[in-house]
Amino acid sequence: MSPLHFAATHGPLWDAFALQLVDAKRGAGVDGALLAERYRRVCEHLALAQSRAYPIHLIARLESMAQDAHQLIYRRQDYGLRALGRLLRVDLPVAVRAQRRYVLLAFLLFTVPLALAFLLSWQGPDFALRLAKAAQLRDYETMYGDGRHAVGRMREAATDWQMFGFYIFNNIGIGFRTFGAGILAGVGSAFVLLYNGLLIGAVAGHLTRVGLGHNFWPFVVTHSAFELTGIVLSGAAGLRLGLGWMMPGRQRRLEALRSGAREAVPLVYAAFFLLLVAAAFEAFWSSAAWVSPPVKYGVAAVCWLLVLSWLCRMGRGGAHAR
Repeated sequence: MSPLHFAATHGPLWDAFALQLVDAKRGAGVDGALLAERYRRVCEHLALAQSRAYPIHLIARLESMAQDAHQLIYRRQDYGLRALGRLLRVDLPVAVRAQRRYVLLAFLLFTVPLALAFLLSWQGPDFALRLAKAAQLRDYETMYGDGRHAVGRMREAATDWQMFGFYIFNNIGIGFRTFGAGILAGVGSAFVLLYNGLLIGAVAGHLTRVGLGHNFWPFVVTHSAFELTGIVLSGAAGLRLGLGWMMPGRQRRLEALRSGAREAVPLVYAAFFLLLVAAAFEAFWSSAAWVSPPVKYGVAAVCWLLVLSWLCRMGRGGAHAR
């Protein structure tokens, strides 16, 4: 292949790559995966041009682009607060909206069983006893009762920190199980969502029916905005992973699995962020007996509004730069 033919064939990619490098240097948002892919292609072209002894100006252009891209990718990565802020403000909510079909499916698989289980358990004890043992329900009644071992009683700061660690472990564990089960063709994540929805709804309905709602609802209402949303996003990530493998379209199954994993990872990040926030609220706010229920309900409304606004609105102004 002559140098002119070589430049004519690959020139459009080089021009697009050069423009992307200019945007990246200015701090504008760019598609990192596309930047890395073009960088690999330019490196291949540079190696070919050098091995074929093409004109020096062509080699110099490729070397310049390769060096600039190398600095951006490997030497100038920003791991500070600015990068974290962009991740939370733009990248994660945009990624969640890009997978809205899987998020909606996970939402329905979780919330519909939850609502039905709540209503059935609220009406009578039979349904709750089909999902949980009587001893388990008694433990929940003790936990949310009015005794000294009840959740929300006054406790020391050291205990709050211990519970914070416990809630992190518990919440992240739920998220991992919900996401990881998606490798089973998505059926695993669907089952975990369905089961958790049924169990949470049944316990909530049972506690409300036996007259312990005055302790249960003030405790769960605030951190549930983050925890329940995190569970749904974990399930959506698992569904994206599994269903992408089951329905690869024109891709090979392995390629479809890799593509699904790449698109599921931001959902996992968003879910774990929400579950971490939920653990903090659960340890330091939900359990605070000195805060009155009306205040907790008011804060819960604000938290639900913030979570929905974050997922539905944040990053729209910067989405075009991706």
